[in-house]
Amino acid sequence: MMDFLALNYDMVQRFIIIMAPLMIAVFVIGILTNVAQVGWLFTWEPLIPQPSKLSPIKGIGRLFSKHSLVELFKSIAKLTLVGLIVYWTVKGEMARFVSLGEMEVPSIALYILKVILKIFLRVSIAMIFLAVLDYAFQKWQFEQKLKMTKQEVKEELKQSEGDPLVKSRIRRVQQEMARRRMMQEVPKADVIVTNPVHLALALRYDSGVMNAPQVVAKGAGALAEKIKALAKEHHIPIVEDKELARRLYEVVEIGREIPSALYHAVAEVLTYVYRIKGKIR
Repeated sequence: MMDFLALNYDMVQRFIIIMAPLMIAVFVIGILTNVAQVGWLFTWEPLIPQPSKLSPIKGIGRLFSKHSLVELFKSIAKLTLVGLIVYWTVKGEMARFVSLGEMEVPSIALYILKVILKIFLRVSIAMIFLAVLDYAFQKWQFEQKLKMTKQEVKEELKQSEGDPLVKSRIRRVQQEMARRRMMQEVPKADVIVTNPVHLALALRYDSGVMNAPQVVAKGAGALAEKIKALAKEHHIPIVEDKELARRLYEVVEIGREIPSALYHAVAEVLTYVYRIKGKIR
């Protein structure tokens, strides 16, 4: 009985001697891997009691979270790989284990050290490979967390450029104000040139301050009808000239003088209007 207990005690000692370098190697490689990924970080904050961490509901949520499952899978994969390496190494040495009884104690110790070193090297290479894969995965996961969702992108656009609905409302208000200012200039015009149905342009010429006649208002469709109606209220002559109205509408902006290419055509219209008003013979 004593011999059996002594044999078991001796086997446990040998097992500890064999596995201790392996465990130390795994511990050291784990620390080096974390240092390589995030740098040297030492803090007592995780050890400080926090009431929020005592909540069973939150604890269960963290336990079965996506991050926890991923970390569990990685831990199982590491343990499985280390176990397989130890198993394959020991299995490859089984043939020599039989002859250990015929060897001297120093030879046995030297052989055990060789096996331990072989396990250590193989495990180290495997852990380095896993560390590289884990580093790539952590980097990819970090980049994914930095990406914004569609809603976050919309909120950022609203903050940086303003709410699209508000901007659209402002544009409508600005357009309406510009249209009102334009319609206020129609009673000051000398003549309205029309298409006669689709277009209407109000021309004004003051030789004292202008180099050439200006287009003070223009519009198409319903806006053209409003310009003509306002012109009739203020007794402003309306001249139908399809070609001139089309060219003025296309090339001249509101408040700008007409180009030199249209001087002759506009001069004829103004001469006609001045004759009607009796300003020239």
